Amino acid sequence: MTEAIKGFTNKLGLPRLIIGTFFLLLFIMAIILKLPVNTLMSDTIRRFGMYGVLVLAMVPAIQCGTGPNFALPLGIVCGLVGGLISIEIGLIGALGFVGAIMISLPFAILAGWSYGILLNKIKGSEMLVATYTGFSVVFFMSIMWIFLPFKHPEMIWPIGDGLRVTIALDSTFGQILNNLWKFPIGGVEIPTGLLLFFLLSCLCVWLFTRSKLGIAMKAAGDNPKFALVSGINVDQCRIVGTILSTVLGAIGILVYAQSYGFIQLYQAPLMMAFPAVAAILIGGASASKAKISHVIIGVFLFQGLLTVALPVANEIVSEGNLSEVLRMIVQNGIILYALTKVGGGE
Repeated sequence: MTEAIKGFTNKLGLPRLIIGTFFLLLFIMAIILKLPVNTLMSDTIRRFGMYGVLVLAMVPAIQCGTGPNFALPLGIVCGLVGGLISIEIGLIGALGFVGAIMISLPFAILAGWSYGILLNKIKGSEMLVATYTGFSVVFFMSIMWIFLPFKHPEMIWPIGDGLRVTIALDSTFGQILNNLWKFPIGGVEIPTGLLLFFLLSCLCVWLFTRSKLGIAMKAAGDNPKFALVSGINVDQCRIVGTILSTVLGAIGILVYAQSYGFIQLYQAPLMMAFPAVAAILIGGASASKAKISHVIIGVFLFQGLLTVALPVANEIVSEGNLSEVLRMIVQNGIILYALTKVGGGE
């Protein structure tokens, strides 16, 4: 019996077991405290689809050997540019959302290719350089949002120069996926279009990892020396993984923005890589291994934990902004734990 429990714990992973149990206990506490459980479940499902593609962007980066993509803001900025251009030229509804994705792709591919070349020159320090790259891009674009020649009245300040900090998407492509085929089950809203888009994105990435290029990329990430001897161009595979991660980051922020109902500029993308990294690590990934299942499990556990834990904590301790403190402890604690394990399999 003891051996069976130990085997189950090792297979599931102790961190996931602890967090999953904690998540279940929080739901029980929410029921005891008479919180609106239906609303909490609806929010958990919505946030699962809303953040999913951003977390999925970590998979190709980890598989190609560059580690968790802390430079995710690079792809996010490309997505924001695509969204703004889509609004500027007057695209609305589904056409506006699809147009934003298509416009952002050339920017994301170019940015990912350039960043991949940089990562090939600093092998061994990818995560450190990634963080600085992400921060630098966000601050650079904070200046560019003031000078870029956008004229749409819903995006620019009525007085002064530059774009607004927050741009509403009500009249363009806000909630376009959330409202697609949505239906209620026992008071729980199921955003079918949002979930299908995330799962379809997961399927596309999974199919890519089964392709010849995807297998070569994973081999290059798992064992670069063996891959090189086998005739695989390791540097090229790392660039491919970086491009794919950047493209998924651009698509992911547009999925997030349409679900949230707003595009947020300036310093809003600054810390968005950290919850994405935390989610995939909590799902069972490491700095060198990642699968689609890690994304799905991690997004659900991480977003569900935050969704349920914060109102429960505020109900128990009403003084101060405990919810934000708890969010930072959970998010950064998971990242810290995972980074202590980097290189443990050498």
